[in-house]
Amino acid sequence: MNNIPQVKVGIVAVSRDCFPESLSVNRRKALIDAYTKKFGATEIYECPVCIVESEIHMVQALEDVKNAGCNALVVYLGNFGPEISETLLAKHFDGPVMFCAAAEESAEDLMDGRGDAYCGMLNASYNLKLRNVKVYIPEYPVGTADECADMIHEFMPIARTIIGLKSLKIISFGPRPLNFLACNAPIKPLYDLGVEIEENSELDLFEAFNKHEGDPRIPKVVEDMEKELGKGNMKPEILPKLAQYEITLLDWVEDHRGYREYVAIAGKCWPAFQTQFGFVPCYVNSRLTGMGIPVSCEVDIYGALSEFIGTCVSLDAVTLLDINNTVPADLYNSDIKGKTTYTQKDTFMGFHCGNTCSKKLAFCSMKYQKIMARSLPIEVTQGTLEGDIAPGDITFFRLQSTADTQLRAYVAEGEVLNVPSHSFGSIGVFAIPEMGRFYRHVLIEKNFPHHGAVAFGHYGKALFEVFKYLGVADIGYNQPKSLPYPSENPFNK
Repeated sequence: MNNIPQVKVGIVAVSRDCFPESLSVNRRKALIDAYTKKFGATEIYECPVCIVESEIHMVQALEDVKNAGCNALVVYLGNFGPEISETLLAKHFDGPVMFCAAAEESAEDLMDGRGDAYCGMLNASYNLKLRNVKVYIPEYPVGTADECADMIHEFMPIARTIIGLKSLKIISFGPRPLNFLACNAPIKPLYDLGVEIEENSELDLFEAFNKHEGDPRIPKVVEDMEKELGKGNMKPEILPKLAQYEITLLDWVEDHRGYREYVAIAGKCWPAFQTQFGFVPCYVNSRLTGMGIPVSCEVDIYGALSEFIGTCVSLDAVTLLDINNTVPADLYNSDIKGKTTYTQKDTFMGFHCGNTCSKKLAFCSMKYQKIMARSLPIEVTQGTLEGDIAPGDITFFRLQSTADTQLRAYVAEGEVLNVPSHSFGSIGVFAIPEMGRFYRHVLIEKNFPHHGAVAFGHYGKALFEVFKYLGVADIGYNQPKSLPYPSENPFNK
C-alpha cells in the first residue's frame, strides 16, 4: 500500500534544571534500547542534540528532529520536566505529539535518583491545556522503559492517521443518488481537519473514461483481474471495460492529487452509471481499496474518510458496508444459538453490492448486481464482486458530521461469524456484543447513516484515540448492560 504515511517518531527527552540531567539521559537511552529490542529502530529517532531544559534547547531539538525527517514526536519526561519548554516543543512541532513519563526504578535510589515525572505529567497536561495544544497522552502515561516503549508503539497508528489526514484529498464524482440524503453531510468539518475535497461531475469521469478506450495498459490489468478472480471469473467479457475504468481512476488520482500526498475516492455507482458506462464499478472499487486507496459507494464522502482512517490504523484493506438486515430466527437458531454467547439482537448482516477486497472474502465470484437488475437490463449491471466475508475479528466505526457541522463518531468491536449468509453481494453475518442497544441508542439516536466502515481486526483502542485527538467530543460505542445509555429506559427488562 503506497497511499499511507510512513511514520518516523522523534524521541526528545526533557529535564527540569533542578533535577539531575543524567536521569533523563539514562532513561532516554533505556527507552530507546527497549523499543529497539521489541520493535526495531527503523521508525524511531533519538534526538541526541540535547536534553531540553530551556526554550533555547527546545528550538535546537525542534530543528534536529525536523532535519532528521521526523513527522511525529514523543516528549519523554525523564524527570519532572520543564513545563514551559516541553509544552512549546509540542506547540511548535508540525505533527502529532505524544507525552509519556518515566517511572521510578528502585526503592534503593529514591534520593538523588528520584525523578518525580509522575508529578511532572500533571503540570505538563495543565500547560498543554492553557496553550490549547493537542497531544496524545496514553491511558496511564507513566512507566518503565519497556512500558513506555509499548506506549510509543501504540502511538504509531494514531500518528500515522493524523499525518495522513493532514495531507488527504477526497475526490468525489457526482451528487449522491436519489433517496440517499443519509450520505450527505456538510464538508466544512473536513476542512477543519485539514482534508481537501475535490468534487467532480459524473460527466468529467465519463469523458476521462472514454479517453482511455484502447489504452495499451488494459490487457495487463485484465490479466491481473483474471488471476485474482480465478474460477470466480463469471463475467470475463466485462473485464476490459473494468480495466479501462480502473486505469481511468488511477490516472485521475495522479493527475488531481495536487499538493496532497494521500487520496480517497467517493464514487458514484448508480443509477445512471450502469446505463452509460455499461457496467457497475464495484469490483474496481474493491481493487483500489485493496491497494490502499479507499473508494466509498454512493458518493459517501465521510464513508471514504472513515475508510482512509481505518486503512491508516490497520495497515490493511478496509470496506464500507450497509448495516443491512437482521439475521432470520431460523438461521440464528440453526447456526448461532448455543454455539456462541450472542443473542439474536447481537447479530446482523453487513452488506454491499460487491466492493469488498477479494482478500477479505471467504470466496468470491464476478456476477451481476441483483438489486440493480430488478429495474435495469441485466447486462449493464455486471461487475460486482460477490462472496461471504471471511470470518474473524472486525471493528465497525464511522466519523460523521451532523447537519450543524459537529463531528460525531462511533467504534464497536465484534466479529464476522463463520456462518453462511445464504444471500448475495459482499456480505457477512456480524456479531457485536449488545448490538441491539448500540443500534438504538447510538446509530439511530445520534443519526448515523446506514454506511459503516469495517476494519478487519480489533482496532477500537487506536480508533477511539484518533477520534479524541481530532477533537471529537461525542464518540459512541457498544456499552455493556451494566452501563446504560443516557436515554435508555431504566424499566426495560
